[in-house]
Amino acid sequence: MTQGPAQHSELMDLPVLVTEVEATLKRFFEQREPEIARIGEPAALAVDFLKDLVFSGGKRIRPAYALAGFYAAGGEIGDGDNALDAKAVLQMVSALELIQACALAHDDVIDASDTRRGQPTVHRAAEHHHANHHWLGDAAHFGESVAILAGDLALVWADDMFLTAKVPMDKIVAAIEPWRAMRTEVIGGQLLDIFLESEGSESLQLAENVNRFKSAAYTIERPLHIGAAIAQGSPELIKELREYGRDIGIAFQLRDDLLGVFGDPEVTGKPAGDDLREGKRTVLVTRAIELALEQGRNDWAAQIREQVGTIEDPEDIAQLASLIRQTGAVEEVERRIEQLTDAGIANLERVRALGVSDEAMDMLYRLTQLATSRKS
Repeated sequence: MTQGPAQHSELMDLPVLVTEVEATLKRFFEQREPEIARIGEPAALAVDFLKDLVFSGGKRIRPAYALAGFYAAGGEIGDGDNALDAKAVLQMVSALELIQACALAHDDVIDASDTRRGQPTVHRAAEHHHANHHWLGDAAHFGESVAILAGDLALVWADDMFLTAKVPMDKIVAAIEPWRAMRTEVIGGQLLDIFLESEGSESLQLAENVNRFKSAAYTIERPLHIGAAIAQGSPELIKELREYGRDIGIAFQLRDDLLGVFGDPEVTGKPAGDDLREGKRTVLVTRAIELALEQGRNDWAAQIREQVGTIEDPEDIAQLASLIRQTGAVEEVERRIEQLTDAGIANLERVRALGVSDEAMDMLYRLTQLATSRKS
């Protein structure tokens, strides 16, 4: 946009917001180019791999929720006495996409994933570059090393974006606590996830904790909290927003669990049944085992236990997915998504009762629909 970033009401339109977030991220990468160039061409190449991930798609739901929290708490963007500069606010909320990039780059290494959003993952892209140039050493190890460091750089740059925004320092200070907590939660949730996979855990509570902290907290709950904190919203409002964010965030991840087994690769950008190949101990898998045992189908439970994380053949994966569906776990997860969505919407009515504007409420409702009924 030649006239500068969109202003207050324009940014409530989600397609406009996506465009502005991507423009903000591109500006940030451009500003870092001289710094990286001084280090050397190899560092610039690694940043290119990171850029490919950041700009490969995505709904930018985290910045959208942060902005919705900002608006819900009465924050204003523009030229008024109490308004904040649009570029500065966009810089703070867009930093969440670099947290996401860090999580994705590292997660793909951990899961040995080949594709993300229909493109090679960072470690595979770097591996292919190594192999194509006939460099020394092991190409796969090189790719993983680059992806780990590129993810680390994304995390560092997320802090840079967030903390250097040109807003009054008291607003940055107010948002530091949820920002700090969010980073710990997402890394802790990822640690929990890999431990559960390795242990072959069947703990429903721990599977739900993975959903809460690895995904829900940094996708919806904490972005809302961060946005509301920037606008210095009341503790009561922040509490209601977080409770809404917790429920909708878990619903979001449960939908992801279903897509990870039954999603269309053309839409999700990942192979069908990828979670089963990777051995994810999701709520879906855990409940499928429990339901099989409750139905006296010990053979089904044994087959799920044995095959999750050990099968590679697409036909075997499809048969296991069908078995999981037969247990009734899919219908149960769908019901849980519906219950969580209803609970989140009930929380939104409590948010409305605190005097939140109709514009902000409309944005929150549109984001609820996006988060809970998505196809990818």
